[in-house]
Amino acid sequence: MKDLVEVIAKSLVENPDEVVVTETEKEDAIYVELKVGASDMGKVIGKQGRIAKAIRTVVKAASSKKKVIVDIL
Repeated sequence: MKDLVEVIAKSLVENPDEVVVTETEKEDAIYVELKVGASDMGKVIGKQGRIAKAIRTVVKAASSKKKVIVDIL
């Protein structure tokens, strides 16, 4: 899941070097944290959170084993 979120985020932002994705697996879910530069935050979230919601939807569809939670920091 980490690689999927990283590829999506890097294609959206102007500074792909600032994209940092961390993945933590716990017993009930997989937590994916996405950090981008301050100037690219709006591009990852989108108007009314549409792009962030789309990223979460794609990641949930790709995961068949556990619940995946994507946090944008």
